[in-house]
Amino acid sequence: MINFKKEIANMISECTQINSEELKTYIEIPPDDTMGDYAFPCFKLAKALKKAPPIIATEIKENIKSDGEIIDKIEIAGGYLNFYINKKTLIRNVLEEMESKNSKYGNSNIGKGKNIVIDYSAPNIAKPFHIGHLRSTVIGAALYNIYKYLGFNVIGINHLGDYGTQFGKMIEGYKLWGKEYDLNEDPIGKLTDIYVRINNLCKEDENVLNECRNNFKKLEEGDQYCTELWKKFKELSLKEFQKVYDLLGSTFDSWNGESFYIDKMPEVIEKLKASGRLEESEGAKIVNLENAGISTPIIIEKSNGSTTYATRDLAAILYRARTYDFDKALYVTSYEQNLHFKQIFETAKLLGLDEKYTNSLEHVAFGMVLLKTGKMSTREGNVIKLEELLNEAISRAKDIIEEKNPELENKEEIAKKVGIGAVIFNDLSNSRIKDEIFDWDTILNFQGETGPYIQYIYVRTKSIIDNIEKLPDVKEININELQDEEEIKIIKLLYQFENVLENVIDKNEPSILSRYLINLAQAYSSYYNSNKILVEDIEKKNARIYLTYMIGNVLQIGAKLLGIDMPNKM
Repeated sequence: MINFKKEIANMISECTQINSEELKTYIEIPPDDTMGDYAFPCFKLAKALKKAPPIIATEIKENIKSDGEIIDKIEIAGGYLNFYINKKTLIRNVLEEMESKNSKYGNSNIGKGKNIVIDYSAPNIAKPFHIGHLRSTVIGAALYNIYKYLGFNVIGINHLGDYGTQFGKMIEGYKLWGKEYDLNEDPIGKLTDIYVRINNLCKEDENVLNECRNNFKKLEEGDQYCTELWKKFKELSLKEFQKVYDLLGSTFDSWNGESFYIDKMPEVIEKLKASGRLEESEGAKIVNLENAGISTPIIIEKSNGSTTYATRDLAAILYRARTYDFDKALYVTSYEQNLHFKQIFETAKLLGLDEKYTNSLEHVAFGMVLLKTGKMSTREGNVIKLEELLNEAISRAKDIIEEKNPELENKEEIAKKVGIGAVIFNDLSNSRIKDEIFDWDTILNFQGETGPYIQYIYVRTKSIIDNIEKLPDVKEININELQDEEEIKIIKLLYQFENVLENVIDKNEPSILSRYLINLAQAYSSYYNSNKILVEDIEKKNARIYLTYMIGNVLQIGAKLLGIDMPNKM
C-alpha cells in the first residue's frame, strides 16, 4: 500500500534538501476534511530555512514535483501546506491491499527481528482475582496481540505474586484457624477470609506481625511446613485463576512468578555490592537513589534478612535480558506502582547490563478500578470477584438476547461473546491512565459506544455478505462507484487501520484502536441507513458489497486484537 505520508515527505525533501524521515514526523492529519488529507506545518522549517512559514509554503508548492497520481491538489493556509490525496489512487490502494491481505489486513513487519517482553495480569496467589486485575490482563493482552500482528516477537509473562511477606501472614492465619475452613470449596474465598482476619489481628498485636515475618523468613530458608502450605495455596489459586483466563481467552508464554527468582536474587545483591551503592540502613540493605532525583531509597533486603519484591523484580530483569534479549520490556500495572518502577529501572542500571536493556524498560501505567464507595482492598474484604463479574455479564447478555431474539440459535455461545466483549471493550475504550468507576449500569450498557454495538454492526455486515452468492472480485469493482462523501470517509478510515495499530504501540494505548473501531462502526451505520446495499445496478451493488465486506473484516480483525470475539448473529 502506498504510504502517502512518506510520499509527501519525499516531495518536500526534494524541495528543501531536509531529511524525509524528519519531515514525515511533522506531517499531520487535519481535524477537518476540508483542510486536506494531510497538512504540513511550515513553521517547523522556519529556523532551518531562515524564512517565514508562508514564504516556505509558497516555495514548496511552486517547486513540488507531482504528476497527480498521488496528490490531487495542494493548498496554502497560512503557514500550512494542505495536501489532498488523489481519491481514485486511495480507493484502488485500499481495495488491492484488502484483496491481498484479507484476514491479515493492517498487519506489517515493522517489528521483524525485535523482541518485546510484556509483563501483565500478575494476580496475587491466595487472593481473589478481582476486577482490579481486569485492567492489567486485558490491556496487556491487547498490546501482546497488536505487537505480534505488527511482526514483533512477543513474550507474554504472567509474573504471579506468589511470594512475599503476605505468605508469612497466610501461613500464620492458617496455623491459627485452618481447621475451621474446608479449602475444597471456594478456596480463594476461604483464604481471603483468613487473610482479612490475620491482617486485623496484626493491627492489634505486634507479636503476631513479627511471627508472620518469621514465617516468610522460614519459607525463604526452605522450612518444610511453610513450603508445603505455600505450594498448596499456589496450586489452589492457579486452578481458580484459570477459570477467569478461560473466560477471557487469556494465554501466556511464561508463568514465572516471583518465586521463580528465589535462587537468582543472590546475584542481584552481589552485583549491587560490587557497584558500591548497596548501603546498610537500620539493619536493612538499601540503594540510595537521590542522585537520580528519587528521594525514597529502594530496599533490597529487610533487617531480618528476607528479600523484597523489588529484589525479585531486579532478578527478573537480569533473567529476561539474558533469556529473551528484549528490545523493549513493558510492565502493565497500576499507576500506584509508579515510584516502585522508577526505583527498579534506576537500580537496574547498577546490574552491569547493556544500556540496550536498561533504556528499554517501560512502565505502562493505568488508572485504578474504583467502587462507587471508593478503593477496593483485599485486606478490608471489599472486592468484586472477576469470575462473578464475567458470569454476570454473560447472564445479562443472555437475558437481552432472550428478549430481543428468542429464536436465535447458540444463545449461550453468543451471550458469552457479547457479555465478555462488553466487559473488555468497556475497559479498553478510554485512556488507560484514567481511573475507572465500576458501575454495573455502565459496564453492561448495550447501547452507544460499546463492544456490543461494534458486534452488532459487524453482524449486520456479515448478514449482507452471507446473503449473496459470492463476494465480487476486486477487479470487478468500479472505483467510480465509491466516491460519494460517506464512501470516501469510510475508505479513508480503512486506509488508516495500519497507522492506528502503529499508534497503539507507539503510545502503548489500546484505546486508540477502540475509538477507531467505534468511528468505523458509526460511519458504516450512517452509510447503511442512507444507502441501500443490494441495489439493481450491478456495478453499484458490487462496490457497496465490497465496501461492506471490508468494514466487517476490519471490525473483526480489530476486535480480535482487543481480545473480543465476534458473533455471527445477534
